[in-house]
Amino acid sequence: MRHLSDTESPDLLVGALSGDDAAVWRLSDDRALVVTADFITPVVDDPFSWGQVAAANSVSDVYAMGGRPLLALNLVCWNTDELTRGQLQEVLAGGHDIARQCGFVVAGGHTVDDPEPKYGMAVIGEVHPNRMLTNSGFRAGQRLILTKPLGIGVVTTGLKWGRADADCVAEAVASMTATNAAAAEIAVAAGATGATDVTGFGLLGHSGRAAQESGVDLEIIVDDVPIIDGARELAASGVVPSGTGRNLGWISDRVDRGENVSELDVTLLADAQTSGGLVFGVDGAVAQDVLASLLSSGHTAAAIGTVREGAGRIHLRSTDG
Repeated sequence: MRHLSDTESPDLLVGALSGDDAAVWRLSDDRALVVTADFITPVVDDPFSWGQVAAANSVSDVYAMGGRPLLALNLVCWNTDELTRGQLQEVLAGGHDIARQCGFVVAGGHTVDDPEPKYGMAVIGEVHPNRMLTNSGFRAGQRLILTKPLGIGVVTTGLKWGRADADCVAEAVASMTATNAAAAEIAVAAGATGATDVTGFGLLGHSGRAAQESGVDLEIIVDDVPIIDGARELAASGVVPSGTGRNLGWISDRVDRGENVSELDVTLLADAQTSGGLVFGVDGAVAQDVLASLLSSGHTAAAIGTVREGAGRIHLRSTDG
């Protein structure tokens, strides 16, 4: 990206080089635009649910920056030979449902014919330039908070392979269709400065990039990380998405693993998520209040570790040592 355009504008507060969740463009001293785009292939069978998941996944990038979504455009790739217009209407209705929940407007979009269907959104939001959450904002001494359980990639792969049970899939869908709106509001109110959402690169990939950009190390207690019920058993039986392996290949040289941390633990921490939660850092004195607020608002949240002085490494530890 650095070779394609000038990224030195003083009004480009967040661009491509930091690998953050969205771009941020300053309009004035107290207002900035948050701009992002995302789309996914189907991860569930039901068209309406897929639309909800894709839209929640797309708008998550705005929340990960501490912003408020304003406007979105649909992005659609549709196989007109194999899929019906009614199914497309259901997908778009699912996306509109998320927009309604989050208070933003879907003002149009673009559709192309494609053998493999894809759906998502380009989303524009706003944020105060002095209250952004960025992946470079984690500070030593903070507690790490994760707002949703991991295991989405394993479960959706299990669904495709016909090996995930109904309860496991239902929990995954409920997690993916829950937005990060309340989590972002709670994080900002608690004084968080650093955050990222946990999506395709998994917890290790996204938090690892955040550690690099923030110039800190992260210590994660693997036993404290919430996992969707049934996902561990699926992963242990070999149900692991290919993206999870790629994530491990990218981050493994910056991960220090304690003696009681298993290969299965690391795999789940690298699991490629769709519409995952936020991970952010807050002062230890407010961590329990933050968790109470998240839990009362329906999140499966946990304090999963700490931020410490360092240079971009992740230290995985078990409560057993």
